[in-house]
Amino acid sequence: MPTPTKGPRLGGGPAHERLMLANLAAALFTHKSIKTTETKAKRLRPVAERLITFAKRGDLHARRRVLATIGDKTVVHELFTEIAPLVAEREGGYTRITKLGFRKGDNASMVQIELVLEPVTPKVRSTRTVAAPAAATEPAADAADEPEADETEAETSVPVEETDAVETSEPVEAEEPSAAADEVETEAAEKADDK
Repeated sequence: MPTPTKGPRLGGGPAHERLMLANLAAALFTHKSIKTTETKAKRLRPVAERLITFAKRGDLHARRRVLATIGDKTVVHELFTEIAPLVAEREGGYTRITKLGFRKGDNASMVQIELVLEPVTPKVRSTRTVAAPAAATEPAADAADEPEADETEAETSVPVEETDAVETSEPVEAEEPSAAADEVETEAAEKADDK
């Protein structure tokens, strides 16, 4: 008895399942996006990603391995010449599954599985710069008093950029006292005297 694969069995037997997944993969590579049930899409994802990994290698042996799964030469040619160069920088995750809702007839969960062909944007790693030690700029007498404080200041100090820009502001106009403002001030003064 063959060892069972993870997930539900598709079709009547293992040969039928392999043919269904090969046909789904061929349709995915042809149309770049297909609409299917969630179960089929989850079973298709590792098959399609493995075939794309073979296509990225691009040699004759890889082409024959893909042809063993997908019998259509035009689909294999499209996979090797069009899709593989678009995902050359990507290290995995060539497919995306998006849930669409439920099918009207049998309430099956429907998804859209598509190829991720957008270019990869590498993550930018921020480098942290450490400022020059503060102990070198201070006199030796101060450094002898508190050596621990100088080490922590050097680690936490951030370099400050100096500029020649000067901010100017216009003079503030003097406010004219109004009758309402005088009344509020006298009431506040009376309350302060009562306390």
